[in-house]
Amino acid sequence: MEAGQKTYSNPVFEMILKTAAGENAMASARPSNFALPEDWHEEHQDGQLSVDVAQTEKEIVIISTMAGAATDKIEVYLHNDLLTIRGQRVSPLAEAGEVDYFHQECFWGRFSRTIVLPIDIKPDSARAEYRNGVLIIHLLKQRIDTKIPVMIEDE
Repeated sequence: MEAGQKTYSNPVFEMILKTAAGENAMASARPSNFALPEDWHEEHQDGQLSVDVAQTEKEIVIISTMAGAATDKIEVYLHNDLLTIRGQRVSPLAEAGEVDYFHQECFWGRFSRTIVLPIDIKPDSARAEYRNGVLIIHLLKQRIDTKIPVMIEDE
């Protein structure tokens, strides 16, 4: 662990997307040695990522478009009820050196987004896929069907 980082008792799960040439990228969650830097809450110059958060009967699905991001530059972390997506897009003009834009709307550089998950999930069953510039993360819902009877005592 690097100086200035904290460890937490709850595990962080990471999903590193891996792909072979011409194939879609896939990932599964696994416990990580990731430690949050002490300055994690400070403002950074990252671009914010747009996401859709939806649910089916059995899972939460997070969808984000991130065209131009290389698979090896995308990181997905789960910690308690937080999902963090980080990555980087490199401009195709980066190799050209100094470039003057007439008009620029596309964001190039580091981006990140942290989402508070609306319900409990099973972090070890999380999976992600990255295809055609779209990241799709599947998180199984934590099934809470147990009913605990509460005894009422009479005075």
